[in-house]
Amino acid sequence: MRISMKLNLKVADIIEGYVDKSDDDEGIVGYHGDLDIRPKYQRNFVYSDEKRAAVIRTLAKGFPLGIMYWVKNDDGKYEILDGQQRTISICQFIADGMKGKGYSVARLFHHEKPCCWSDLTPAEQRELLSRELLVYECEGVDAERLEWFNTINIAGSELSQQEIRNANYPCAWLTHARQFFSKTNKNLARNIGKLYLSVDWNRQGGLEKVIKWYLGNPTDANAINNFMSDMKQRSDIGEVEEATELIDYYKAVISWVQKLFPVWRERMNKVEWGILYNKYHENTYDTAALEHEVARLYADNDVTAKEGIYEYIFDHSESHLHIRQFPPEIKTHVYELQGQACKDCGQHFPLADLQAHHNIRWADGGHTTVENCVLLCRNCHGARHRAE
Repeated sequence: MRISMKLNLKVADIIEGYVDKSDDDEGIVGYHGDLDIRPKYQRNFVYSDEKRAAVIRTLAKGFPLGIMYWVKNDDGKYEILDGQQRTISICQFIADGMKGKGYSVARLFHHEKPCCWSDLTPAEQRELLSRELLVYECEGVDAERLEWFNTINIAGSELSQQEIRNANYPCAWLTHARQFFSKTNKNLARNIGKLYLSVDWNRQGGLEKVIKWYLGNPTDANAINNFMSDMKQRSDIGEVEEATELIDYYKAVISWVQKLFPVWRERMNKVEWGILYNKYHENTYDTAALEHEVARLYADNDVTAKEGIYEYIFDHSESHLHIRQFPPEIKTHVYELQGQACKDCGQHFPLADLQAHHNIRWADGGHTTVENCVLLCRNCHGARHRAE
């Protein structure tokens, strides 16, 4: 990443050509129309009223506002890499204030009451407009921009990883994906699957989650970076301009879930449905039988991870269910019943050295009760499991 300091940049330069069409998901521009302050379909403004007021008070006092980073594109125009919220705070107070739409700030200059732009004296207005901002101009390939963005994204209103990716891989494909997964006024993806995804839709969480599902790996961040880079390259040469394949995949996942499990239950939004879809959607299932099994497992108090029920349905691995462990009071009671000894070998041990075991396995109908608990030493416990 190549960086050069940009000097003599004043507040007056930033607000020149400021246009805010974020209500229509068309983004925000400034700096004579050459600065993309907020790209289309990016998250809504997140600074609180007090934070954006603090930005204006900082300018009024002549204190440094902190370094901002702009990325220079091939067409000579810029995108904000870091400093979006500070820039918008300035524009909303001054540029919108000039149009009678700005907000008020308390403790500004020597004013006793909160004041907006029109309440300031001409000298105070000129003072704000003349304040210099420290901006670094950045150039580099996508991977360098992503690394730099992650490096500087450590203070203020931190961006999510997907917001960082969106800022670094802008293209026609991404614009189309945002229209579906994160459009402010009409989030189609959220309307379709909000019961099945636990994500922050306004912070690009839905888009990130579905890409992870599509790639078949819910944990590898580098895989998403590589995917986004590849889609940008393909989009830039006109090979792919719309995210139709990803959107259709998402719709197919949600439709599959709704068909197999028509009764919605709590914790279903914690399930990695796309991963299950990838593995099992070509198989045929008896939905009535599935519903009966799900209902039984939800009613079982020994199943502590209800979201794991749905993965268990397909592979029957009890590890997904987190079967309830014996609580200390049961272990203490059984320890005395067994004469403070291992049930199988009869040797005496401190309670801490004995392990609780389901005498009848959960899968065979056993539950986490005093009657079904035996305490075993480490060796005998291992022997029991090997025998099972």
